[in-house]
Amino acid sequence: MRDILEAMHRKQTTMLPINKKIVTDEEMHPVAVLIDYQHWQKIEQILEAYQAQQKEEFNLNKYAGVIKITQDPLEYQQQIRDEWN
Repeated sequence: MRDILEAMHRKQTTMLPINKKIVTDEEMHPVAVLIDYQHWQKIEQILEAYQAQQKEEFNLNKYAGVIKITQDPLEYQQQIRDEWN
């Protein structure tokens, strides 16, 4: 799992070699993809690691209370926008 996270962190974009079969309807439009179960498990593992990393990176709670505001935020916003006019 750590290898997966490190690879994602480096933003490597190498594709996994996955054997797949595209299932089509009568008009030859793709409707599904069949892959080996082992490949599906690997894809799920990668997705779970990615989602865990995203949650960790975007946890806004760590910024709670960092900025000390002495003015009402909406009043400040209006004041700043008035400066643009």
